[in-house]
Parts: sequence; C-alpha cells; structure tokens
Amino acid sequence: MFSNILIYFVVIPLVMLLGLALCQNIKQIRAVAVVGSVALTALSVWLLIDYLGLRAAGVEDPMLYVDSWSWFAPLNINLAVGVDGISIAMLILTGFILITGSFASWEIPQPKEFFLWLVLLSTGVYGFFISIDLFTMFMFYEVALIPMYLLIGVWGSGNKNYSAMKLTLMLMGGSAFLMLGLIGIYYHSAPEGQPLTWNILEIVNNASISLGWQKFLFPMTFVGFGVLGAMFPFHTWSPDGHASAPTAVSMLHAGVLMKLGGYGCFRVAIYLMPQAANELAWIFIILTGISVVYGAFSACVQNDLKYINAYSSVSHCGLVLFAILMLNTTAMTGAIMQMLSHGLMTALFFALIGMIYGRTHTRDIREMGGMMQILPYLSVCYVIAGMASLGLPGLSGFVAEMTIFVGSFQHTDLFHRVFVIVACSSIVTTAVYILRVVGKLLYGPVYDEHHMTLTDAKWWERLSTATLIVCVAAIGCFPNFFADLIKFTFSPDIFKVLGLN
Repeated sequence: MFSNILIYFVVIPLVMLLGLALCQNIKQIRAVAVVGSVALTALSVWLLIDYLGLRAAGVEDPMLYVDSWSWFAPLNINLAVGVDGISIAMLILTGFILITGSFASWEIPQPKEFFLWLVLLSTGVYGFFISIDLFTMFMFYEVALIPMYLLIGVWGSGNKNYSAMKLTLMLMGGSAFLMLGLIGIYYHSAPEGQPLTWNILEIVNNASISLGWQKFLFPMTFVGFGVLGAMFPFHTWSPDGHASAPTAVSMLHAGVLMKLGGYGCFRVAIYLMPQAANELAWIFIILTGISVVYGAFSACVQNDLKYINAYSSVSHCGLVLFAILMLNTTAMTGAIMQMLSHGLMTALFFALIGMIYGRTHTRDIREMGGMMQILPYLSVCYVIAGMASLGLPGLSGFVAEMTIFVGSFQHTDLFHRVFVIVACSSIVTTAVYILRVVGKLLYGPVYDEHHMTLTDAKWWERLSTATLIVCVAAIGCFPNFFADLIKFTFSPDIFKVLGLN
C-alpha cells in the first residue's frame, strides 16, 4: 500500500479505468463513474480536514504531504508530490465537477468509451495538481489535454472535427512553448557544480535562475500555460471547443481544465521566476485586460448559449490571470477564489445548457422563449448561475471579483489603476449579456408550441445542478473559510524578492 495519501488521486482513476474496461452494461458503467468520482471527492475533503488540522497545529511548511519516488535517475526525474491550500481547493473543485458531470452524462451514447476517456482526462488533472516535479507535472498536463480531441471529435456536436483539431493544435502549440520553458528552468535550476533538479521546492530554495534567464523563460512558461487559460490572442480555440463539446466535457474543460492554466502560471512562471514577473507583468496585464473586456463584449453579440458561456469564460479566466499578475496577496487570493467560483458556475451553466438542448434540440436563444413556465426548475437554476456570473452578493462571483479589484487597486501607479478600471467595466457588460439571455430564454411568449410538451429536470439532473448551486452559495456566504485555506500559500517569502506585500 502507498504511504502517501496523494498518490491515491492517481491510483483511484487508474482503478476506475480498469473497472470501466471490465464493465458489461450501462448500470455497471454508471456505478463505476459515480462511485469513483465520489471516492475522489471524499478523499479530497478528508485531505482538506487533515490539512487544516496541521496548519492549526502550527505546521508552516510551504507544501505538506511531500514525498518523492525516483523515476528516471539520470535526469533526476521523480514522481514528487505535495500540496498546499490552492492545490487542495483545485482537487475539491475537480471532484465535485467530476461527480456532477457523471450525472449530466447519464444518457450519453457509447458510455463505456466516453467515461474511459473522461476518467483518463481527470487522471491528468489530478496528477497535475499534486505534482511538484516539473517533468511529471508536464506529463500529467499532456495526459489531461490529449483526450479532449476524441471527446469532442466523437461525442461532440456541430462542426466538431474542426473544433477538436483547432483546440488540439493550439493547446499543443502552447505546450511546445511550455516544454522549452521547463527545460530552460531545469538547466538553470541549481548553482554550477550541483545536481540539476525538476523539483519546484528545490528550485525555489536554490534561487539560481539569473534575472536574464528569468526574462527569457518567464514569457515562455506564462504563454504556454496562458494558452490554456484562454489569454488573448490565444483564446480562439475556447469558444469553438466549448460549443462542440458534449456537456460533461464542457463542464470539466471550462470548470477544471482551464484552471490548469492559471494554476501553472502561478506555480511555475511566477513562483519560480518572481523577478521577471515583476518586470514583465505589464505586458501580460495588457493582454489579460483585453481578454476580460473582449470576452464580455463578445458574449453580448452571441445567440448560441454555449458560445455565450464560452466567451464569458474567456472573460472570467482572463480576470484570473489579470489578478495573478498584480503580485500581491489580496489580488492573488481573489484569483484563486475566482478559479473556484468560475469553475463551479460555468460547470452549472454548461450542465443546464446541455439539459435544455437535450429537450429543445436548439441552443439559439432566438428560437426559445417562455422556458420559465415550461421548465421551471432548470430556469431557476439558470437564473442563479447568471446571478453568480454577474457578481450578485451572496454568491461566489461577488466575493471573488471584489477581492480581485480591491487587491489590484492597491497599486497606486496610473498604469495599474487604469487597467483595473477597464477590468471593472466588464461587470456592467456581464450584466448586459446575462440579463439579455435570461429575458429572451426564460420569459416572454413561447416560441415553439412543441416546447409545451417538454418535461422538467429528472432526478439525476436535479442532483447535479443542486450540488453545484450549493457550492456556489457556500463560497459566497463563507468566503473567509476559503481565503484562510489558501492564505498560507502566499507567504511573505514569495514576495521578498518582489518587494511587495
């Protein structure tokens, strides 16, 4: 048996893959998918409780549950694991979205093959969040990306082959930049005469990457991860990919997979190269600021529900990267809370869109109306998701965005404050496209009389959406709990080099 609990986040999905391969009928497939995802979520909750206990007891190490197993000794590649509050928050987010995505895919065609690829994708996500070795982190990163091509190309809709290929090519292009950046970090990971390392904690302790090399490697790693985070101008794969993906894939992709981009930008680019981050952040603040505004305005002119949510994701994920680049504790805390908030509410959005599309066979808001009287449960859930997206107090979007804007406004120079004001304007734009969709979709006259025969949500759909709504409300009502969870990550040591607080 493995002595470190973290390795089970990879072992359980592998066991799920074996179980799915042996399944003979749909009931067995559903059982494996649900039991496995519940086990992973329960494991992450237990890890959270134990982690908070260790922190309360005075343990101040930057990473806990650290362990390492040699994999390829000549290059010092190890399966090294460790987590902090951010990692645990991402593990819990992944678990809840995997559970709800499983229920949202209750009637997916070819379920065995679908869940095999979906679980393989989740294996990469879990492995990425627990890895502290750059090589194994990159390996799990690729494992998470590769299944997307088949999940969209086989089970998707619309122009799925084009969308799958576009997504794959652009993300693989970002991976090429990322790989070069990671190799560069490895060859400057230790002082001359000492063994090179891929271990993040060892690289930080060595502080051996010169400013010149940091300036060269930081853009590579930030862009490499930023492509997955839908950073302008590398965002164009996201709307097409989301629009063509099946429901559970959209939920996991927007809810979790895009968070690998923000997590990687912080964990690798900024954490390992803080001096370059401080000097070059202004370039990426411009690009992410454009993402925030461009995504919101683009959502305003869309008529396809998935495209609206996809461009909304470009805006919200751009806000995550924007906050990380502010390089202070408050803004970065807001960035992590925004990752959690967006992950949950966009998963809720895509789940609801999939349920509505499965009944009406259209995602065009011009071809729907009066859904509040036809599908009252799904309609109310859609309103709640929309209110979270536009930042209604009491829901997760409000506390995340307010923390970001307050932290970002701590910079007193004109450049930062102008871009903070520009980013704040996205709140108004978000309200415009959310209220526009709610008005057209849920109210007014019924567009098609055949829609009057539609049935509301089934039990598994209610369970999926209710779970996500409770999570969104929990972050909005108890923000201090989540802020305290991640505050240990932003220790003063990270900011000493930056000269920030």
